[in-house]
Amino acid sequence: MSEPHSATISVLVRNAPGVLVRVAGLIRRRGVNIHSLSVGPTEDPSVSRMTIVVDTAPERTELFAKQLRKLVEVLRATAIDGTPSVDRELALIKVNVTPGTRMEIMEIASVFRANVVDLTDRTMTIEVTGRTEKVDAILTLLTRHGIREMARTGQVTLVRGPQNT
Repeated sequence: MSEPHSATISVLVRNAPGVLVRVAGLIRRRGVNIHSLSVGPTEDPSVSRMTIVVDTAPERTELFAKQLRKLVEVLRATAIDGTPSVDRELALIKVNVTPGTRMEIMEIASVFRANVVDLTDRTMTIEVTGRTEKVDAILTLLTRHGIREMARTGQVTLVRGPQNT
């Protein structure tokens, strides 16, 4: 069996109470860590899209998708590994600032095309959107300034081109 890696599964579900618990429970019972899970409505308000990133061996990704398809509320489940796709994550990062560090932190934000969305005399909140690696990279640079709080959305993914997931 291959080494675990991050695998992405796109799941379309009926927008109903308890669906998230059932989907997460199925994955939990298989002993796999959910690295990221984001859920939101689609173009159809009765359907939600879940983007689930799990730490598992590549050959198990499709198995998870097949098991998810068996749940009554699941309309479609697709393993996205190896498929050309667009994925993004949003993070809000509140950093300690002083008059002496404010410009340096703003330059870091600028390099990453991040936005300063709140500023006080002691903190700055930065909004960054991009691939998970981009968010991780800006966090690495901001850590030395002292991250007070952070919220990340988790990855959202769509397959490129006309194919639906």
